[in-house]
Amino acid sequence: MNIRRATREKPEAHTSALNDVLFILLFFFLIIATLANPNVIKLTNPTANNDTKVKQTVVVSINADKQFFVGQKPVAVDSLVPAIQARIAASQDAEPTIVINADKDAIADNIVAVMRAGQTLNVKTVLAVKKAEAVAVAP
Repeated sequence: MNIRRATREKPEAHTSALNDVLFILLFFFLIIATLANPNVIKLTNPTANNDTKVKQTVVVSINADKQFFVGQKPVAVDSLVPAIQARIAASQDAEPTIVINADKDAIADNIVAVMRAGQTLNVKTVLAVKKAEAVAVAP
């Protein structure tokens, strides 16, 4: 005579909360990815009334110590043209653009050197600025 029950309960792992946790993690990483800035070099940009949004093919940064960076690589002034040209060739953009990310204490000659490199390569150059805060003028 068989005394055992015919229908035994099989053990199950409850995974209903796993979907919620994965959904929250997905949102967290999406938000963090949009806040990440590829320009790691900390600079204080000059301010202007308007800011221009442009696709950043090559970012050339100039800090207050007169150091040039193409992307994140330090570059000498003499080798700006080959470094920028290599970045443009790697990007394969139809309209490449050089974004000059200069510190507000950078000398104008350094900014002009990057503009000349862009002119040599026949590439559009744009100076990155921080948007000025609205100032109320009293009558």
